[in-house]
Amino acid sequence: MTAPGARRFAVVVARFYEDLADRLLAGALAAFAEAGTGEREVDVFDVPGAFELPLAAKLAAESGRYAGVACLGAVIRGETDHYIYVCSESARGIQDVQLTTGVPCSFGVLTVDTFEQALARSGAGKRDTGRHAAEAVLALVRIRDAVA
Repeated sequence: MTAPGARRFAVVVARFYEDLADRLLAGALAAFAEAGTGEREVDVFDVPGAFELPLAAKLAAESGRYAGVACLGAVIRGETDHYIYVCSESARGIQDVQLTTGVPCSFGVLTVDTFEQALARSGAGKRDTGRHAAEAVLALVRIRDAVA
């Protein structure tokens, strides 16, 4: 577990949908910047897809270097059951990481039916999932610091 007051953050980004990943990352970085976290205090790690997010989050969390980890990506429903397994296991895995390490990890993974739905939830405005993921990590870090 990272020391209370540590202010480095990790962002783990699933790159399967490159354009969506860039949009999600931009939202997260903007939220961290607005919270006073400098560019050099956020490390970005790319993984191939959402299924790989939990292990990358665990590696970052267990390193002791980060106050929190924002996990970003997109899974778009296809014609097979693959969608169900990837969504379920990435969500479960990310939750497991934060519960076992005590390092806040957010689930900024779009789980949508269409690319258009993903676009609507990955940009500026009310449905900026990348921003919301960073804000969730920041909120959890504040709570952890307050009760530590």
